[in-house]
Amino acid sequence: MADSGEGIKIIADNRQARFLYEILETFEAGIELRGTEVKSIRQGKVNLQDGYGLIRNEEAWLLNVHVSPHDTASQIFNHDPRRTRRLLLHKEEIRKLIGKIEQKGLTLVPLKLYMKRGHVKVSLALARGKKLHDKREDLKRKQAKREIERAMKR
Repeated sequence: MADSGEGIKIIADNRQARFLYEILETFEAGIELRGTEVKSIRQGKVNLQDGYGLIRNEEAWLLNVHVSPHDTASQIFNHDPRRTRRLLLHKEEIRKLIGKIEQKGLTLVPLKLYMKRGHVKVSLALARGKKLHDKREDLKRKQAKREIERAMKR
């Protein structure tokens, strides 16, 4: 997602997810945050690496995403870095996700965290884990593409 005039600023990107998972479908969700979390996110102190989504009691949750504590805030008012955060999705989207996750054994993985018109949004992917041979295929395909591009330049 490049800055396409909508005021989108990418804060964190989970590039490892595209290597480990086969992305089937993506969703955009808001996140319920505390004040110090927003300040840390604006400074780019976020790690999506180990994060995943979960649906419990017809609510979507984002787990294991590390948002560093804000350095100038008092420790009393600061947040827990790996706190479980609620995702803001429509009920229809949540029902759709419940069906796909339970039936097909898929996973919710955060791909990007970005600011859109002053709000923090997360791009979630409905993904299936890749096997080792799938990862090797991707690497071979990428290397072949690079070699073709090099030959085209010459």
